[in-house]
Amino acid sequence: MKAVIFDLDGVLVRTDDLQYRAWKHLTDREGIPFDRTLNNRLRGISRRASLNVILESAHRTCSEEQAAEMMAYKNDYYLGLLDQLTPADLLPHVPELLQALRAMGVHTAVGTSSRNAQQTLQRIGLSESFDAVVDGNEITRAKPDPEVYLKAAEKLGERPENCLVVEDAAAGIEAAKRGGMTAVGVSDARKAALTDYRAEDILEIIDLLRK
Repeated sequence: MKAVIFDLDGVLVRTDDLQYRAWKHLTDREGIPFDRTLNNRLRGISRRASLNVILESAHRTCSEEQAAEMMAYKNDYYLGLLDQLTPADLLPHVPELLQALRAMGVHTAVGTSSRNAQQTLQRIGLSESFDAVVDGNEITRAKPDPEVYLKAAEKLGERPENCLVVEDAAAGIEAAKRGGMTAVGVSDARKAALTDYRAEDILEIIDLLRK
């Protein structure tokens, strides 16, 4: 493998609680029941797809104009929460892994459906740590479509079969596999059927690359 592409939320940094609080802020306004079980269904999918899941859970529909307003309301609140992020919110061993990959000459990228990736990376001190970043502002199809990972591979100048993707969500694992890449599952993605490797510790990726 010549490159490693990371999902952002849940792989490099803890943002699950921030996402939950932001969606809860919206659903409370809308009078829609929302709990952490429903929030877990939103992992790895786009903001619009997440809103669809929430509305469907309440048997609600809305116009595109209403959807745009709700997503903006949620995101404005989320951006305020992002300002609270610090490098202390990095998940365990992320800096050590990135340092090791650079020493090995392995290219690295972030591939995420989030439209706030640059702000998040800046807040956690990783804005200069990757060779490429592809986020939700550059894609038209969210995971499980492989577009985000294929664009990341293209930016790195690597063929998909030479890329390893690290994901915490089943939708992301599917995206990696549909793109012809090797998928490493961490957290909940270890249970995904399509996962090639299941890592308890993100540093296990170093051993995978050395095989």
